[in-house]
Amino acid sequence: MTGLDPHFAALTAPGAPFEIGERDGLRQFLRMPGDLNAVIEGARSHGARTFIVEEADDGSNRRLSFDEVFALRDRLAALLQIRRGERVAICMRNRAEWIVAFLAVIKAGGVAALLNSRGSPAELVAMIDEVTPALVLADSERARLIREGGFGGRMFDLTRPFDEAEIERRAHEPVEDPGTARPDDPCAILFTSGTTGRVKGAVLSHCNLITGLASVQLSGMQVLHATAERMGVPVETMLQHMPQQAVLLVYPLFHISGLGSAFLSPMLAGSKVVIMRRWDAAKALRHVADEQVTMFTGVPTMLWDVLHEAQRRGADLGSLRNIASGGQALPVNLLAEMRALCPDAMMGTGYGMTECSGAIAQAVGEDFVRRPNSAGRVLPLVDVRIEGPGGAALGPGEAGEIMVRGAQVMQGYWNRPEETAAVLSPDGWLRTGDVGMLDEEGYVFIVDRKKDMVISGGENIYCAEVERVLGEMPGITECAAFGLPDERLGEMLVCVVRAKDTTEDAVIRWVAERLAKYKAPGHVAFAAESLPRNHVGKVDKIALRARWNELYGVQ
Repeated sequence: MTGLDPHFAALTAPGAPFEIGERDGLRQFLRMPGDLNAVIEGARSHGARTFIVEEADDGSNRRLSFDEVFALRDRLAALLQIRRGERVAICMRNRAEWIVAFLAVIKAGGVAALLNSRGSPAELVAMIDEVTPALVLADSERARLIREGGFGGRMFDLTRPFDEAEIERRAHEPVEDPGTARPDDPCAILFTSGTTGRVKGAVLSHCNLITGLASVQLSGMQVLHATAERMGVPVETMLQHMPQQAVLLVYPLFHISGLGSAFLSPMLAGSKVVIMRRWDAAKALRHVADEQVTMFTGVPTMLWDVLHEAQRRGADLGSLRNIASGGQALPVNLLAEMRALCPDAMMGTGYGMTECSGAIAQAVGEDFVRRPNSAGRVLPLVDVRIEGPGGAALGPGEAGEIMVRGAQVMQGYWNRPEETAAVLSPDGWLRTGDVGMLDEEGYVFIVDRKKDMVISGGENIYCAEVERVLGEMPGITECAAFGLPDERLGEMLVCVVRAKDTTEDAVIRWVAERLAKYKAPGHVAFAAESLPRNHVGKVDKIALRARWNELYGVQ
């Protein structure tokens, strides 16, 4: 479908920057390097431009240029003492040190294992044990939690000053050249979970990540060329006079959305990344105004918060030129209100997953306006098919499991061959676990999820994991976790339990103390009788959802 776009055709033609051709049986960007570090090095050219702005502990803004970040990156890379292919775990809240850590690991030839920094001590150590890293890079808070969880291995706290004598000594020592990565070498491991609640690390190669980044860049260049044509201005003239773009980073950097669309892509484009310590709509509006933020991408929960806060304060969002949402479907009423608030901003959406190095489908501007209920249009290097029962391929408008193949699909789950084989076929087709359909123009529509998972505020919460923890609580004999629609969060995780001598607050606290706090249920209902079950003996959550108001109303 995109072959009909003359801008796409020109940008991907032989000899063009985004030339597409077949390699190893897959469509790929033929002119892209095979080593992510080579791509990253290109960002050095942005020099003295501001790269990172973040709120310091004293409330002031810390500002770092591209030159300063690369200097910090080079210094840290020399201190890592790792060999190519060794894993290095990164566990910090969103901050400049996280970005420096990732860049240093890639420069040193390592594989960056990105830990969910919101986890409990036991969860953090479980992720570390899964990938057996040579080194952990953390901030002070996460370093404390990791030690509390029992990890005794090598760890650097990047928020504490290094010994200057050690830095000086390392600066004069020869650093082993890690060489150039092969495209299929592992580059990063991002953690996800299955319906069993067991932690898994999706292994993304250099080729996977580069393909994901280049796909986003190509989409942006198509929009730029179309805008230039509409305005009757040469693209080169637009680029010369375009002010520096600024992105508000609200996604966690350990998510593929944070890593790719909110950090690496803006860095390569020379954009400014404005880091929020934690989500706060009032502060987000202040950052937009103070830093003239041009791009804001967040889950619908965040867009609702910004919308309501801006309406309440009469805030000016005039600098915003791109507003996008991901993580879950964008409510149509939210879209209408955001467009009324920011009429000059280009709206967009996307559908992707960790295992695919980011977006599978994307729709921006007119593409989005034409199909606002869709999850985006299939990207050019991605093959998508809809599979029905028995593996039959379904036609346009027919709903089935979404299957994906392409150069950005993961290599597999780290050290989990059986779980890899369950989702990734020998010929490269990935089972997404999502039920959806395609239309004739390549738009994807998400119908349901096969996975027993709740997306609350953009965070994936696996019901089996919550139920496992609930099953360990004294007094609980049965439990079921599931999601209910929530205007702000998209979905709210709730639980129904059979229990003696406990309260709703106690159940919520029990989960929050053993898992990341966002995984704790928002509400807990108590059942006086056994939970309903289906014909195979599993708890019937459909029946529980239907009875929720009745069950919770008696609290």
